Amino acid sequence: MEKFKTVKSTACPLDMPNVDTDQIIPKNFLKRVERTGFGQFLFNDWRFNDDGTENKTFVLNKPEHKGSRILLARDNFGCGSSREHAPWALLDYGFQVIIAPSFADIFYNNCFQNGILPIALSAGEVEELFQAVAKDAKAEFTVDLESKTIAVAGKKTAFSIAEPLRQKLLQGLDDIGWTLQFDQEIAAYEKTFVAGIKAG
Repeated sequence: MEKFKTVKSTACPLDMPNVDTDQIIPKNFLKRVERTGFGQFLFNDWRFNDDGTENKTFVLNKPEHKGSRILLARDNFGCGSSREHAPWALLDYGFQVIIAPSFADIFYNNCFQNGILPIALSAGEVEELFQAVAKDAKAEFTVDLESKTIAVAGKKTAFSIAEPLRQKLLQGLDDIGWTLQFDQEIAAYEKTFVAGIKAG
């Protein structure tokens, strides 16, 4: 997992609530065994028409939003089944930051395990960001994990994040990588524990 610090990008506004994981990555595309390659199927049923052509009205297909690494969303993003393929698809497509008023708990935690920063702001703050994009689709957002701020159009918005989660992203570590930092301490404890059993 790559270390996360600052993302500078335009933002893609997905203006709909309750986007579930089956919409993010439909179940018929879950046959791959590796984590890569899912980006091409992200929001498949919305991005493409029945004949396989692009749905020009869908926000990800609009020229001004292609290449965005920041996704703006509404309430309860990532609800539904707990499939980890959802953050895999988002990351593989190119999104590194998702900003919404609320997230489904399992999806939220899965994002951190895969190098995506999910930011929860108030509905009013999210609406201001949507409005900034509406005024200028090419407005550059700066998301700084070290200072915990989002800057756009001359305004900074602070966000909160649990410090252990922030540190994992900054260091590019998932739960396993984080645990391996304490390998020597774990080995010493195991040695003491086994010795105590033998002595008992």
